[in-house]
Amino acid sequence: MDKTTSFGFATIPETEKAHRVAEVFTSVANKYDVMNDLMSAGLHRLWKRFAVQISGVRAGERVLDVAGGSGDLSRQFARCVGPSGEIWLTDINNAMLRVGRDRLIDEGITVPAVQCDAENLPFPSNYFNCISIAFGLRNVTHKDTALLEMRRVLKPGGRLLVLEFSRIWKPMQPAYDAYSFHLLPRMGKLIAGDADSYRYLAESIRMHPSQEELKRMMEEAGLHHVEYFNLNAGIVALHRGYKI
Repeated sequence: MDKTTSFGFATIPETEKAHRVAEVFTSVANKYDVMNDLMSAGLHRLWKRFAVQISGVRAGERVLDVAGGSGDLSRQFARCVGPSGEIWLTDINNAMLRVGRDRLIDEGITVPAVQCDAENLPFPSNYFNCISIAFGLRNVTHKDTALLEMRRVLKPGGRLLVLEFSRIWKPMQPAYDAYSFHLLPRMGKLIAGDADSYRYLAESIRMHPSQEELKRMMEEAGLHHVEYFNLNAGIVALHRGYKI
């Protein structure tokens, strides 16, 4: 029997998930940033800025931006590492990668842009000082495999940052659910012409591991000193772990 996985609230064969996720992001790529600003009231920019601050990235370091198609984190990391450092922008989705790459080029920032799967990174072991994956891990079929891969390409002493939607403070759950399952798909239909992709977003957030569960998964992948920071009452959490 084929192994199964979640696609939002649906259960599908594992072999279908990458294709289904690709359809979602190809559909919304051109409106991705507009929808992010609307959905989060611009807060996603502050969350990403906090992640870069927490990373401790310095001049001359090597940074891998996994599932970074929008280019937001690569842009900020590029300022941190300067001309002596390296930023690699990667995404499994070609449409998203092209949007991020072109936006960076328009701003005068040139970084390598590589289409690849987080579960099979085309980089040597012990290469990067820092790896980030922002709002991408919940879409990965085998999260444990991706975490192992990211640990593999980290240098000893390097850090992994996972910025992702998480479990909100319980008293706020009813209002958050009403927003996610009713207002969000309507916004998606109006702005991006795609209600289903934003319904998947709401569902995928609920299926993603909780803060403590993701902390445990990172530790099981061999990362140390794992901690997390709840942002905006846990709507988003930033996890940080080190390779020793």
